[in-house]
Amino acid sequence: MSLISTKAVAEHASASSCWIIVHGKVYDVTEFLPEHPGGSKIILKYAGKDATEAYDPIHPPDAITTHLPKEKHLGAVDPNTVVKVVKELTDEDRKHEALMAARPSIDEIINLHDFEAVAKAILPAKAWAYYSSASDDEITIRENRAAYQRIWFRPRILRDVSTVDWSTTILGQRSTLPVYISATALGKLGHPDGELNLTRAAGKHGVIQMIPTLASCSFDEIVDAAVPGQVQFLQLYVNRDREITKKYVQHAEKRGVKGLFITVDAPQLGRREKDMRMKFVDESGVAKVQEGQDGVKKNEGVARAISSFIDPSLSWKDIPWFKSITNMPIVLKGVATPEDALLAYDYGVQGIVLSNHGGRQLDTARSGIENLIEVVEALKTRGPWPNPKFEVFVDGGIRRASDVLKAIALGAKAVGVGRAFMYSFCAYGQEGVEKAFQIFRDELEMNMRLIGARSIDELVPQMVDASAIHSHVGLTPADNLYNTTCTYPTHSGVCIFLLI
Repeated sequence: MSLISTKAVAEHASASSCWIIVHGKVYDVTEFLPEHPGGSKIILKYAGKDATEAYDPIHPPDAITTHLPKEKHLGAVDPNTVVKVVKELTDEDRKHEALMAARPSIDEIINLHDFEAVAKAILPAKAWAYYSSASDDEITIRENRAAYQRIWFRPRILRDVSTVDWSTTILGQRSTLPVYISATALGKLGHPDGELNLTRAAGKHGVIQMIPTLASCSFDEIVDAAVPGQVQFLQLYVNRDREITKKYVQHAEKRGVKGLFITVDAPQLGRREKDMRMKFVDESGVAKVQEGQDGVKKNEGVARAISSFIDPSLSWKDIPWFKSITNMPIVLKGVATPEDALLAYDYGVQGIVLSNHGGRQLDTARSGIENLIEVVEALKTRGPWPNPKFEVFVDGGIRRASDVLKAIALGAKAVGVGRAFMYSFCAYGQEGVEKAFQIFRDELEMNMRLIGARSIDELVPQMVDASAIHSHVGLTPADNLYNTTCTYPTHSGVCIFLLI
């Protein structure tokens, strides 16, 4: 195929003939304009031009190649016709640089809430809206935290806790923490290196990373950044085109991925209203077009733009097919009831994640930690517990090692942490993720000594009092750290750093 000059591309800069350049390749997106979840205006802004810079943070790298018909892939740009332009700093760039320069030293970060406070201050509005949003009234995202605060420790004393060991295995793979990095999408919205921050830190410290389907970095980029022997899992959104899903899963297995986590709680995206509102704000913060113009819909934000391929017809009948295409352990991510936990066990998968998608799907869904108690009791009817053939994980709202220990004591094998690690790299890159690991280690050491557990195996239900877990309205202590996401010096009750 012959090379295409930038002049030729520039001749197709209208709604009737729209070509764009992404990563040095030319695509005809004319027929896709009415279908684009963000409306046609954002694409037409880059008609006849290079759209890579705008495309990268919001789309997985292979989105355009996967979902645009092959005949619309027109070829490569002639590099001899590309004029390199020195990008001038915008006011937004200068503001971001000033905020980054004003960040507290990473040595001042003492807990995971601190990362969130810094991330909130430095992230562009669109990125913060996407990362922090939850569905509807955001009740479930708050409950994910509050539920852990209704569980109380019953510590044992006079045990030799001079040495404590919090290492464990997850799906048979060694982990230095009883925590894995749960999948979160679009890491480049918050940092130029995106998910590679997580990969590099995890490889250095022996923590398991779950690779997101909707990562900003490509799957192979993330795997290539791993160190030899590094354990990685894959989070999967199932494509309507099962052949695409099959190729993706089998490619992951060939690349050495050790576990397949199929997301089962997202047949349709929840209404993430903070994210949705950003559809009406442009890069300068000015209100955009009204409803009805340019096809912009109020029920679609960044999340919708990257997830329209997800298959809502996914059902239990598909589990045997997944088992036929891979030898990786299969875990269902997004289970919420004992009934479905038992079905998962009976269908022969290797585990479940009790998850409500970080509060981003069905609002007023119960927390994973609350569901854990009933799920474990149900699974005991299928044989000995813990069951070596079936593991239960929990995610959502975990910000402290004490949360981790409570979940394990109640029957979880390990826990997934998503947003907290994401905020850590948004704020400080790879160094932030490594600091987050250290915070978990320090808190685990202290809490295990204080509770009287010398190893993960010694965490038992008798060490916690979860009798108030189902009391959704009660005398729960105020969570000031979470409510303010600010632990820095304040003036009149307002975080000084957040006023910069």
